[in-house]
Amino acid sequence: MTPRPPDPADELPRVGVRSLCAFAARVGDLDHRFTPAPSALAGIEGHATVTARRPAHYQRERTLAAACAGLWLQGRADGWDPLAQRIEEIKTHRGDPVLVADNQRALHWAQAMVYGWLLCEAESLDTIEVALVYFDVDSARETMLTQHCTREALAAHTQALCERYAQWAHQEQQHRRARDAALARLPFPFDGYRAGQRELTEAVFRAQRAGRHLLAQAPTGIGKTAATLFGALRAMPLNASDQLLVLTPKGTTRTVSLDGLRALGAQPLRVLERMARDKTCEHPDKACHGEDCPLARGFYDRLAAARSAAVQRGFLGREALREIALAHGICPYYLAQEMQRWADVVVGDVNHWFDLNAQAWAMAQAEGWRVQLLIDEAHNLVERARAMYSAELDPMRFAAWRAQAPRTLTVTMNALHRAWGALARDWAGDTTIGDELPGEFVHALRRHVSVLVDFLAQHPQAGVALQPWLFEALHFLRVADRFGTHSVFERSPGIAARRGRPRPRLALRCLLPAELLRPRWAAAHAATMFSATLAPMAHAQRLLGLDERTAQIDVPSPFSATQLSVRIAHGLSTRWVDRARTLPRLVDELVAQVRATPGKHLAFFSSFDYLEQALAAFQAAAPEVPVWAQARSMDEAARAAFLARFTPGDTGLGFAVLGGVFAEGIDLPGERLVGVSVATLGLPPPDPLTEALRERLEKAGGAGWRDAYLIPGLHKVVQAAGRLIRTPEDRGALLLLDRRFADAEVRALLPAWWGLG
Repeated sequence: MTPRPPDPADELPRVGVRSLCAFAARVGDLDHRFTPAPSALAGIEGHATVTARRPAHYQRERTLAAACAGLWLQGRADGWDPLAQRIEEIKTHRGDPVLVADNQRALHWAQAMVYGWLLCEAESLDTIEVALVYFDVDSARETMLTQHCTREALAAHTQALCERYAQWAHQEQQHRRARDAALARLPFPFDGYRAGQRELTEAVFRAQRAGRHLLAQAPTGIGKTAATLFGALRAMPLNASDQLLVLTPKGTTRTVSLDGLRALGAQPLRVLERMARDKTCEHPDKACHGEDCPLARGFYDRLAAARSAAVQRGFLGREALREIALAHGICPYYLAQEMQRWADVVVGDVNHWFDLNAQAWAMAQAEGWRVQLLIDEAHNLVERARAMYSAELDPMRFAAWRAQAPRTLTVTMNALHRAWGALARDWAGDTTIGDELPGEFVHALRRHVSVLVDFLAQHPQAGVALQPWLFEALHFLRVADRFGTHSVFERSPGIAARRGRPRPRLALRCLLPAELLRPRWAAAHAATMFSATLAPMAHAQRLLGLDERTAQIDVPSPFSATQLSVRIAHGLSTRWVDRARTLPRLVDELVAQVRATPGKHLAFFSSFDYLEQALAAFQAAAPEVPVWAQARSMDEAARAAFLARFTPGDTGLGFAVLGGVFAEGIDLPGERLVGVSVATLGLPPPDPLTEALRERLEKAGGAGWRDAYLIPGLHKVVQAAGRLIRTPEDRGALLLLDRRFADAEVRALLPAWWGLG
């Protein structure tokens, strides 16, 4: 067999035309003023409409490739007319094409001209007409902008872009090789493994290497974060993995992951911390465009230098990103968004992969990346997914926007107002749950959004105040498009109308997110979900939509019953109907617990109301004991001050809410915490939504009450109690303030090492 001649594409770094231009051709301001973009489906249909209008000899989706400046450049041109010698780049939009931002138009022209050069190379042409075609999906009107270009001019344009990218591409190749070599020989950073830690590490490594999902339950305090990070990182070079996403449902655990990555010290690993925009915005009073915000002005002109500085830094925590961004005069949040593409490990919220608009998921899909997932505190993912795939509209907010809307929007806003009112006719004023989508209302909302989008296209400045309403309405419609047996339609008390019936708050609530999560699991090469509270694992696997190939590991606890003194307050009820009557007994139990075990204690309650009642009664019964309490709203400084009270020495009692920020993800080792009391089973309230969940679970063949109430509640209890014993040297006292903790069904779901039998 004659050997195949060497193909330059085999040796050169590959880059797509779109990726090349996004890296090297963007200039000018960051501009995030709303511009009404068509949906992906509308964009595909728009391209088809334009190309269907072309003559029979027109070539659609012309594949092109060539070497340039040490890169293998490839892509598909939208259309080529060989008779007119015109190459077309088609962009769908809504509204007047004049409103397309300058930086976007420059990017579009850059793409069109690169395709023009590739076509000249393919057809040996000296000149070509390059066309940028804007197609309005609403009016079906085309606007064609053209330039006659020589092959030499297009070559110079493409060469300049490729030269800007080539050095970066080769740098990235070298970085990838160095990263994989370092990870392949990465040592465990501590002096030996804790009990159970090696077992967990090996299970994560095997699952990630094999491309399997894994549910891993391991007790609090054994070093789950270090174990899972080490196992996943060692698997990366074997998987040819592009990125590891370390995702947390709660922000309190993000710091633990970052500290773990620092301890591992895998140079030259690039680590990126992703934060919400409202936590990183330097000018919250300004809009995200160059005419208003100085950090948006000239953003793309300064991005290259900031990007280079960022990759040199390597470990991009919140403060490092801010320092680099401000040194280059650009926005820290959007620098982080840019660095998502170039990071090896990204630490952030679960919404980066699972949200309907998740950037990390979209980027992995577009680039064909192989992505590994680590999900900490995974027992919270079901509840977070329910929230991400739900939507709500408040009549008070709609009334405020309706009052300030311009006349152009009056007709559709009034129609929506009437459709909203129609949903109040058979509504008694309490919370009701239905299985069917409110079709007429959704239809009216869709018509209104269409008109609003057109208005914003023509009047971008005049419509700024309406953008928050538009985004809420668009999200409601996206959720409505996915409505099914996994969701319900909820009407709940809103505000009283000035005339006639009150209008309800409307919500589409996702109860069973498994169906919506499955595509995200399928898109990940491997995902490890770990927590101290995943049992029973069949429950987690079912609600998360994980398939039968999902592996499981339950790491035995290294702790023993001799470390933990557990006492159940027999005969005490913390049910809502009994609380007033049993409060004196509950306080007596708390006082006895604190006096019997001098040191700092932490007590958890089911609600702030219950907490406040117990706090007042405790202060009256034991005024000599210092107390402090979780507030309904606490910033980071207030949370830090709460935790700072837990110091070795004097006795004191902190009051907190079960399931809140102090019930998991915090570490109070040694003598900082000597006792935990839990005054609730953590059961969700039996409201219409939870009852609907119970019914759906029973219809699906599950144990409705157990799955909807008992297991989620006891997960919170175990998490709260887990603050107490963190190392084999810790000792502590656990007080369970409800007689139901003695029930056999409840004890079976609590950790065996507690010694409750």
